[in-house]
Amino acid sequence: MAARLPVHGTEFTADEIADTASVCPWNTDNYGLDHDHPGAQAYYDPQVAQFAAWDVDFVKADDMLFPYHDREIAAYARAVERCGRPVELSLSPGTDVSLARLDHLREHATMWRVRDDLWDRWADAAAHFARMARWAPWQGAAGWADADMPPLGRIGVRAERGTDRLCSLTRPERTSLLTLWLVSRSPLMMGGDPPTSPPGTIELLTDDEALVVLWHSTGNREVLRENGLVLWDRPGHRRPHPVRRRLLPGRRTPPVRDAARLGRRPPRRPDPRAAEPRGRPARRPVPHRGPARPRRRPLPPHGGRRAGASTTAATPPKP
Repeated sequence: MAARLPVHGTEFTADEIADTASVCPWNTDNYGLDHDHPGAQAYYDPQVAQFAAWDVDFVKADDMLFPYHDREIAAYARAVERCGRPVELSLSPGTDVSLARLDHLREHATMWRVRDDLWDRWADAAAHFARMARWAPWQGAAGWADADMPPLGRIGVRAERGTDRLCSLTRPERTSLLTLWLVSRSPLMMGGDPPTSPPGTIELLTDDEALVVLWHSTGNREVLRENGLVLWDRPGHRRPHPVRRRLLPGRRTPPVRDAARLGRRPPRRPDPRAAEPRGRPARRPVPHRGPARPRRRPLPPHGGRRAGASTTAATPPKP
């Protein structure tokens, strides 16, 4: 800006279109734009046009949501519309973004972060469950609340926080973390380095039944939060494959519940036979007809588990 460099295709210079009162909190050498100036839009238009010329499909625009820069967002989205190529726009960082902004976000972006950077601390991950419970009912083709990149596998490569390391979350914590991304239908982009991550991490991210929940489930919501136990329900899913639809005429997808225990182990259920009067035989359980019921297994601290069956192949939805 100090060099008064020209804005491409105009007679304006950078110092004329800058809003020096709008400073990025974590990168103070960046200014916002003065959108009352006619050269502000001209700054974004050639930038996005260059991305389109490079066949870029996805752009993440940072310093848009904290504080919420509604005119910056609208101007960048306008540049995307004018670039002549389909480009998905992601907004960040989402430190304190509110549902009150939903209509504006849907109008201008494909996805938007709803928290700041997430690292491998369980306290931060556990707090994320309540945040995504607010956004999950609104997920869909109109736009996606982004829970950030799950910090799985090898992380911290040239990072701003911590050293090069493997994710410090326990395996139950990693399972719960990924389960939240799946049931809340957050965009899933791994926050680690796949080639140098353990095989178990890759298996976790490529599990077919898990991806069915992410890609095809509907109506996902939190149904219980009590004594450290969180339960989510996904009542059904869209069946994208016509052959499978014909193979299962009239069959309803069984509900899937996803549980995460944020602190304590579940209490042991009392044995109903212990309440039988003395001298009388204990009642025998009624035989269960049909598929065998799953055995109840306690969740480990911070652990999560999917319950239910899936009848859909893990096929990504069509764009």
